Amino acid sequence: MNKPVRTRFAPSPTGYLHVGGVRTALFAWLVARQAGGQFILRLEDTDKVREVEGSGDHIMKSLEWLGLGWDEGIGKGGPHAPYIQSERLDSYREWAQKLIDKGRAYADPYSKEELEEFRKQAEAAKKPFLFRNHRPENPPVWDGTQPLRFKSNPKVYEWDDAVMGTLSAGEEAVDDFILIKSDGYPTYNFAHIIDDLNMQCTHVIRSAEFISSIPRFLDLYDALEIERPILATLPVVLGPDGRKKLSKRDGAKDILDYAREGYLPEALVNFMASLVWNDGTDQEIYSVQELVDKFSLGRVHRSGAHFDEKRLLWMNGAHMRGLDTEDIYTRSQAFWPESAAKHPDDYKKAVLGLVQERLKFFGELPELTEFFFQDLPVDMSLIDGNKQLSKFSHAELRDMLGQAKASLEQSDFSVHDLTERLNALLEATGQKPGVLFSLIRIASTQAPSSPGLADTLAILGREVALRRIDASLASLA
Repeated sequence: MNKPVRTRFAPSPTGYLHVGGVRTALFAWLVARQAGGQFILRLEDTDKVREVEGSGDHIMKSLEWLGLGWDEGIGKGGPHAPYIQSERLDSYREWAQKLIDKGRAYADPYSKEELEEFRKQAEAAKKPFLFRNHRPENPPVWDGTQPLRFKSNPKVYEWDDAVMGTLSAGEEAVDDFILIKSDGYPTYNFAHIIDDLNMQCTHVIRSAEFISSIPRFLDLYDALEIERPILATLPVVLGPDGRKKLSKRDGAKDILDYAREGYLPEALVNFMASLVWNDGTDQEIYSVQELVDKFSLGRVHRSGAHFDEKRLLWMNGAHMRGLDTEDIYTRSQAFWPESAAKHPDDYKKAVLGLVQERLKFFGELPELTEFFFQDLPVDMSLIDGNKQLSKFSHAELRDMLGQAKASLEQSDFSVHDLTERLNALLEATGQKPGVLFSLIRIASTQAPSSPGLADTLAILGREVALRRIDASLASLA
């Protein structure tokens, strides 16, 4: 195919986007970007019963946050506007009439009750129900009040899928399906083919749940005498148990929930790509540009991959650690604890630099950094519940902490000096780091964990650290 590459993402506005839908958008975007082509965003809103208000805006916000910009489509316009199916009804009627004129479409005169009776007859005969076995001999002229059906040409189909390889299906997979419903709206089976043709899409990338319908699509391509695009079927994203497709019912999260929790969009893009694709190496962390450079449909796995939130968390942490100070600080602004507001930027940057290695997503910032910005109440359960410290009496711990305070009072609170003094205290007290350092850390932070002790004390500063140690000494008394 020598045409300029044009891919599309065409979701239905029936709710929020989750990983499965965005993964389809991502792969279409990667194919377009790698080839220097165009990526189109189209809205398939012909199922008015299931439509959810605001879904279109949500879809655009989700893709924008992920960095998957589109070249034309909803919200942007373009040479093939409109990009909302409900605004393209004239186009579908025009192509429907062409099929009628060719004898490949007819009005469906049957009521729901009659169709149900046909299904019962097929069930009683232990045969699959096929509408083509009940075509009306003299269908009425289609006036738009009845459904319009495609008159199929059953035969064996074989086709190449850019992911799944060579596929085939027998005659039983081909049947007469509805092109335009009695409400005047086209079905997905019809509308997407017309839109892809009019918008000159070269690739159609979609999830595996549509694979059983592809023989019908091929029949329609033939009837319309149009060239098939490159078809690529992506394996399903499985739920955490690896047994069934990930779905909203099973807790698949809104993509923008990840934004609200403080995940990095590039980490989510990396994660979604790696669910069913790799470049044949052991590499796991990719920048977005690396994905564009290395991606190919030919290396997409044919079997599904289960959604592992722990792996996403690890991957997000890896991307966090790769950010420079200014970048991570800029991105962190909405996630600091309220108590950080009165502190200067340089202080917050120093705190962020200290916790960056441990930070897996920005939503953890308040828990990891609260003690840097305000004195927390003394919590004796942190000492009494500590496996190492609980072996000592409060009097023994008070003596140890008093000895530590006496040394720290002489420090200039540089990391170097604090490190030397802490190490000297180990020798003077005869204690292990797990005992002495844990005691000083809890006394100075009132947190269950913290970064390196010398670094933490250096950022807290002399006045704050000693004041907090005094409060713990009083509680131990």
